Formats: sequence, structure tokens, C-alpha cells
Amino acid sequence: MPLDQRDPTLNSLGFAKPPAQTRVVVAMSGGVDSSVVAAMLADEGYDVIGVTLQLYDHGAALAKKGACCAGRDIHDARRVAEEMGFPHYVLDYENVFRDAVIDEFADSYLAGATPVPCIRCNERVKFKDLLNTARELDADCMATGHYIQRKSGPGGAELHSAADAARDQSYFLFSTTSEQLEYLRFPLGHLASKAETRALAARYGLSVADKPDSQDICFVPDGNYAKVIEKLRPGAADPGQIVDTEGTILGEHRGVIHYTVGQRRGLGIGGMSDPLYVVRLDVEKRHVIVGPRSMLATRSVPLREINWLGDAPLDSRAEWHLDVKVRSTRPPVPAIVRPLSPTEAQVELLSPEQGISPGQACVFYDPDSSRIFGGGWIWRGHADADASGNASGDQASSSASQ
Repeated sequence: MPLDQRDPTLNSLGFAKPPAQTRVVVAMSGGVDSSVVAAMLADEGYDVIGVTLQLYDHGAALAKKGACCAGRDIHDARRVAEEMGFPHYVLDYENVFRDAVIDEFADSYLAGATPVPCIRCNERVKFKDLLNTARELDADCMATGHYIQRKSGPGGAELHSAADAARDQSYFLFSTTSEQLEYLRFPLGHLASKAETRALAARYGLSVADKPDSQDICFVPDGNYAKVIEKLRPGAADPGQIVDTEGTILGEHRGVIHYTVGQRRGLGIGGMSDPLYVVRLDVEKRHVIVGPRSMLATRSVPLREINWLGDAPLDSRAEWHLDVKVRSTRPPVPAIVRPLSPTEAQVELLSPEQGISPGQACVFYDPDSSRIFGGGWIWRGHADADASGNASGDQASSSASQ
């Protein structure tokens, strides 16, 4: 495992002491990635403690295959710990998870946004509460199975994209603070492919070596977001009207929560000369507003709750020329970031983008290196999705490892 420190007096996690005297808490989801991290560190002789979070009802979770925190996955994490001979604990974070992640997800969805709950889970649960638990266990650091790199720079720990661009999870970790980065370790970020991870799992004889990746949010294992929202917020699926940008009624819909901005199919309003797309959702009026595709493009992106990871303060310059990513599934594009405060900015995309949605993240990348400069939350503007499910693409791809 390569070091982000090259000093030969330091161990592979960057500490000036033997692995046996270095305690590391590994956040274990039960998947192959975090299992490999735990096994790798145990094999190197570290004092490993595995911790798995129970984020919702254990009994209900048992029947939910593919969910990252389901009962089956808790069992798999425990089994890996037994195979490798280190202690493993399951912590009940159900109330914390509901308050910090699920409730906001439901409310944001109802407000017409496209939330990315896996970012909030990393920010508010894994890298906050779990990290504090690791400190309470006197761990020197906490390691996860995320595909991201932590490197040492002149100003301290830096966040960098994973070596494998196809597995890179930087979009979902932009809100990791500098203080958290000092404590965190990401042992898989340097690997060239997921095949290497599975080969390591096989090498350590792990029972999860061939386990499929998760493809959904842990609390929405079947990908049916509307169904979850209806359960959390009764009455959220009340029907309403489909209207054009002038307010002309074109049809009826079965509930705003079943539609996403950018959607074309499934509107049930045939007979139009040109294709129409959902361009806005008016939750208060229960209107699904449709228009031509050209209305989906935008160049101006307002951000708030910015987590800045640059060496100089965000507002120390009038503007920053960076690459930004407004969807996890799209490559970074050139932009100008103009700070309005230490936590707010207006982003100007040099070329218009479709797929910019309130509730999603805009992540900052150095155009000349692999470094990530943080990012912020998009809080108003255009949204993007399509009927094939791209509205949930950010959530699904984030849970494919960890």
C-alpha cells in the first residue's frame, strides 16, 4: 500500500511507530472494498478495530439485498473480522441517520430538488459521529474503502482523485474538512482498477471476494424513491396538472414526486410537434412545468455551504479558474468560481451545462492536477434527469464501494 508520506521512518499509514502500536478503526459496510481495507491493515500488523453502522431497522433490512447497510451486510462485515482475527462492533445509528440524512432527503425531494444523501451521510454520520467514535477508541486514524486519495502537501493533508477515474468518489467526499482529512486514510485510492481490489480479497481469502457492488442508496435498495417519500411524508403523491411555461394546462400528473427536471418520457401528453421536457417543479401549486430542451441549459450556478480545501482562503481572490463537476456521472468542465463569502459563490460555466439541479453538489477540481478543492451545494437553478433514472444516478453510484 503506497504512502502519502514517503519518509522511511513512517509506517504505511504515516505514523512514526510500528503497525502493532498503531490503532486504526475501519468503517466496514460489509462490501468488498472496506473488507479489503480491514484485511490489508490487519495483515500488515496494525491494531485494527472494525465498526459497522446499523442505519435503519435491522429486521426490515434483512430482506433488502444490495443495500449497503442491510442485515446481510452487517453479517458479512462481522464474518470478515472473524476471518482476519480483529474485533468488530455494530453501532446503532438509526436515529442519527434518520435525523441527519433521511428526513432532509425526503424534504428536499418534496421541494423539487434532487438530493444526494450519500454525501450527507459521509459528512454528518461517517466522518463526524463515527470519526468521533474512532477517537474515543483511541485510534490513531480511521480508514474507509472509498476510492479517493489523501496526499500530504505543504499546507497539510490534501484530497485527490482516485487513480482509477471510473471508481473515483471525489464527488461524494467534497465536504470532507481539512481537519477530518488529517485523521482519515483511504488505502484503495491508488489502485488502478476494481479488479485489483477483488484480487486482494481473494488473496486474503475473504468470503466477500465475489460479492456484487451495491447500486442503490442503502435505505432505497430497489431504487423507488417516490415510494420511500410517500411512506415518510404521507400525502406527498397528490395529483396535479402538467402545464407549459405560460401556464396552459396540458394534462394531469400522478404526483410531483414522480417527476424530475429534465424528464421527457412518461409525461402522457402526446400530440406535441416538438418534444417537451420537465423544466421546473412547482411543489406548492403541484404543477409539473414543461418546455423545450433548450430551457434546461444554464451557465450560472449559485452555491452555498461551501467546503473549501484550498491553501488560501476562498474569498482571498475575486475569482478562481477551476474545473467543476455538477453531476457525479459527468466529467469536470472549465468554470470561474466567484466567491461571495467564505461559504458562498457564484459559478460561471464556460459552456452551458444540462443537468444542474438544486440539492446536488458542485465540486471543484484543479485543472492542472488531481487535487480537489472542495465544493458546495447547488441551491437554486435548473435541474436535470431523465425517465431512465438518471435523477438517481448520483446516489446509486456513490454506494458502489465504501
